[in-house]
Amino acid sequence: MTEEYKKKSFWKRPEGKTGIFFIVALLIGGGILASAFISALISFVTSTVGMIITLLALGVIIFTAIDPKARGLVGYMYKSVMRWITGLFIQIDPIGILKNYVEDLRDNLKKMNRQITQLRGQMHKLKEMIINNKKEIDNNLSLASKARDNNNNAVMVLKSRKAGRLKESTMRLEDLYKKMEVLYRVLGKMYENSQIMKEDIEDQVEVKEQERKAILASNSAMKSAMNIISGNKDKREMFDRALEAVADDVSQKVGEMEQFMEVSQGFMQSLDLKNGIFEEEGLKMLEKWENEGMSILLGDDKAKLLVQANNDEDVLDLGAPIAKPEMATNRKNQYDNFFE
Repeated sequence: MTEEYKKKSFWKRPEGKTGIFFIVALLIGGGILASAFISALISFVTSTVGMIITLLALGVIIFTAIDPKARGLVGYMYKSVMRWITGLFIQIDPIGILKNYVEDLRDNLKKMNRQITQLRGQMHKLKEMIINNKKEIDNNLSLASKARDNNNNAVMVLKSRKAGRLKESTMRLEDLYKKMEVLYRVLGKMYENSQIMKEDIEDQVEVKEQERKAILASNSAMKSAMNIISGNKDKREMFDRALEAVADDVSQKVGEMEQFMEVSQGFMQSLDLKNGIFEEEGLKMLEKWENEGMSILLGDDKAKLLVQANNDEDVLDLGAPIAKPEMATNRKNQYDNFFE
């Protein structure tokens, strides 16, 4: 279910950072007060009443530290307070976070669709340049052959050199086209996978929001505290952990999606096909992504897409519409297992 997410402790979450801040503030504040009223504290502790109160306080602290149930209850109360305080400033409700990710995905899908359309247009232009170059190469080689037959060495050398330069240019453009094909295939697959992910999250939010309301209604703070004392797992906490695990997974995938869109945008901005110019930085960004290894959003499809893009026999159909996944009615939601 949420094994991976459980590694992310309370202290690494936003409410945990609030908790650390309060602990540090209490220690610093306590130290300042203690130093300011040190003589009064000594007088209080050395008095009979003060000594009794001090011993009682130490006893409570030691008992809480030793007894796991007491320690768990105090920890639960502290975490609950920190969550409440943090929730006043930032969104930590897992359902709310997932709703925000749905909005982000909608915006990203629109941007990605525009990028794919723009890239396809550039690839059509580049393909036309390559075809025209090859025609020009054949034409110059033909003229060079005729000049050689007519013993016109000057024209033969001129046309041969021009054909050679065009051949080198065409090879560079063909390499560039392959890189653009990688971009196109990856963007298309990310677009398809992100649409499925958006649908899955929307379904989860719709169902789990109602389930969470029911759990919150039946699990009061007192009941949760009693579960902690008795050593039972709190249903509300387990449910929220599952939701947080979903949000964590979506966060990584949306992050990768946005990162690749930046790579794509940077690559496209470095192109100047009209003058046959492209910057090496754009290519380096793409090559870096290719060599980074496994993709969270694409999974095993990343390696397959790179192989397809470099396979001359696997011809990309630029005329085909942007892939849209078919939502099968019996398809299992990819996040169902988080709640099993």
